[in-house]
Amino acid sequence: MTSPLLDRITIQPEPMGGKPTIRGLRFPVSDILELLSSGLSEAEILEQHPILEKQDIAASLLYASLKIKNTVVIYAV
Repeated sequence: MTSPLLDRITIQPEPMGGKPTIRGLRFPVSDILELLSSGLSEAEILEQHPILEKQDIAASLLYASLKIKNTVVIYAV
């Protein structure tokens, strides 16, 4: 699956040591996911972090979904 949203996710040695970030900014995808999981709404996140755009949040969720879809967890018994 390709989506223009995924173009917002950048993985470079800088600025965040290879972590997926938003548009090459010092804002990791994981931070957006943590903000959402803490209960903040999209509007609250955008208000608190004006550098972000609505599509950045959607891109983060899509990226995380695709990463999890390709992850296998093996349980030891």
